[in-house]
Amino acid sequence: MNITLRVWRQKGRDDEGRMVTYKLTDVSADMSFLEMLDVLNEKLTLEGEEPVAFDHDCREGICGACGVVIDGEAHGPERTTTCQLHMRSFNDGDTITVEPWRASAFPVVKDLVVDRGAFDRIIQAGGYISAPTGTAPDAHANPIPKPDADRAFDAATCIGCGACVAACPNASSMLFTAAKVTHLGMLPQGQPERAARVVQMVNQQDEEDFGGCTNIGECAAVCPKGIPLDTISQLNTDLLGSLSKGVG
Repeated sequence: MNITLRVWRQKGRDDEGRMVTYKLTDVSADMSFLEMLDVLNEKLTLEGEEPVAFDHDCREGICGACGVVIDGEAHGPERTTTCQLHMRSFNDGDTITVEPWRASAFPVVKDLVVDRGAFDRIIQAGGYISAPTGTAPDAHANPIPKPDADRAFDAATCIGCGACVAACPNASSMLFTAAKVTHLGMLPQGQPERAARVVQMVNQQDEEDFGGCTNIGECAAVCPKGIPLDTISQLNTDLLGSLSKGVG
């Protein structure tokens, strides 16, 4: 395949960015999108130019490190992570536009790399449990109904990639925060901090300058792990319940 790339280049957080056009030839349809960017960077290095900076780690769709907007869609045309997107999803002769996540809470560090530290601070605000030290409890010491366990597991699959924020017109992180609240709130181990957790995490989310949720649903549509939209309803239920009790 021969493709044309329009890539966002930005030297630093305070520098102006611009779209730069590159042409690649003989791109294999079996390459992942990140492997294609590796080929671009090898070409740029050989030509004496600075390679394009982009986030990546496991390249197995697990860690959540990768993530770019491809042709206006978070992670691209398939519902998967950028590292699991393959060039067979594109056609010979295509022009592909590649940009970083766009949100004031995710400032650009360089090129396609953004600072997602806001997610870490939301988790620090309440995404934990208190557990007594000592030997591990027996596996069935706390029976959990299967629907609750399934829902907790579904929410726990969130990898914190930030696609929900990038896709939301309001740049809201509500799906991310709701996944963390639901994951712990459905389990017995998460009950002691349940009321305080949701208030603290939502307050931190607001402090990070994420937008408000207006239930558009773009977040769930692009989530590579399929976090359901109704986790936001559960967060709202927990939040209203906590506020009505005077928590926070």
